[in-house]
Amino acid sequence: MPPPTQADLIFSPLANHNFSKILGDLKRSNLSISNRLRSIRQDSAFVQDLSRLYNLPLVANERCGSWYIPPALKTASAYFKSTDGHMGQWGFSTRRLNLHLLEVIGERGGCVVVDSTRRGKGMPDALSKTLPVWCCVVNRVLWPERGEWHGLFVPPAAVGESERSQIEERISGFVESFLGLGVDLSGIRGRLSKPLRPIWRTQDDGLPEWEEGDVELGDGEFYPVVCCTSSRRVVGAEMSEGGYIQGAGDDTENWAHGLTAEIWWRYADELLATAEGDLPGFIEELVAKASEEAGGGSSVRRLTDVLYVSALPVDEQSPTTCVVKLVPETTEKETWIKSKTEMHIGIGKSKTAGRNLRHALPTICEFVKEFLDANMTGSEEEPRLQVVVACETGKDLAVGVALGLDCWCFDDSGRLRSKGEDVGSFTKTAIRVRLGRIMTAMPEANPSRTTLQSVNSFLMDWQR
Repeated sequence: MPPPTQADLIFSPLANHNFSKILGDLKRSNLSISNRLRSIRQDSAFVQDLSRLYNLPLVANERCGSWYIPPALKTASAYFKSTDGHMGQWGFSTRRLNLHLLEVIGERGGCVVVDSTRRGKGMPDALSKTLPVWCCVVNRVLWPERGEWHGLFVPPAAVGESERSQIEERISGFVESFLGLGVDLSGIRGRLSKPLRPIWRTQDDGLPEWEEGDVELGDGEFYPVVCCTSSRRVVGAEMSEGGYIQGAGDDTENWAHGLTAEIWWRYADELLATAEGDLPGFIEELVAKASEEAGGGSSVRRLTDVLYVSALPVDEQSPTTCVVKLVPETTEKETWIKSKTEMHIGIGKSKTAGRNLRHALPTICEFVKEFLDANMTGSEEEPRLQVVVACETGKDLAVGVALGLDCWCFDDSGRLRSKGEDVGSFTKTAIRVRLGRIMTAMPEANPSRTTLQSVNSFLMDWQR
């Protein structure tokens, strides 16, 4: 009998068994839109049960926290980044101060901050390290005399003692950076009567065994900041979980087809009842419908006495309002100025727009300064002037431009610089102080790193 040839092998390449492709197809099938939405609803039930048990308000840690909280139950949003908790990169963000949470905590006796993480981790670094650092910094700033509360509390199962000690060594520097912003703390101190203490809850822990409203966390010694990891931990392949996906609300740009948390909760039943093959088209219809409903104009947020930001589109404004629209197209600089009170700046979208912003800021600042110089006479009968900066979200590029205008057009006391007055030089610290004021006035503002780098570059290199 002749020896077997390659063609006789069961798993020969000639048999065209592409196991990699098969496994990829199975994985994509498991990570379907339907499975993600069902997983989100399942995790949301745990989040809501925890909130009821502790009788504390729900706060979404963005980007994905809002997917797990029905809008009617969401009290606020927060921005604690996991990258600020990565090993060796521990930080305290001076551009996302989250000070608005202190009002919520003071009024409601604490809060539950909701986030999730993808397969392989028990909880996100945002909850295990970034938020605990924030609590520690706040305690040291507001209660410098209470040394017993100056330590860093972290979950022992997620953060080892060596890492905890290394983070704690940096806390004094974070406190110094915070105090350097010059934030008015008098109002904040008036809202709180005791320190903050992070506490961690996951689905793997289950719910504490007591009745609703039967316990006051800490017996009143501190305000509990409950760090809730909404998704249960999946060990190994998710294909063995019967369709459940850990951290299903994350990475929406890769699966959601434009679906947002707000639209999801508004049409949750309809979405879950739709066949997988029909979901992309149905989602596009819902997104288009939501866009049409929002077409009547966006709400304008006040940052300073003069500066405001908004999402596009912007309602018709009065002659005493200067409007700067940052549109998502790319247009020639010569076409930007539409009238003496309106500009349409076309610098593209996303990171491209953030990078191009540096080159647009000189033109924007010159245009707005001329408007203010022409209309601010200093008389008692002077009309109230507004400068409205609008972008797609009203939270990124618009905030960056407003920051640039605040530094360029106004001095540290908020006075409009005189015509021809030397602007002087700017430092990162001075710009950070202005940004801190803006973030305090608008906690949901979320300027990207690229946007802020462009603002810093323009302000610090403007003489060149």
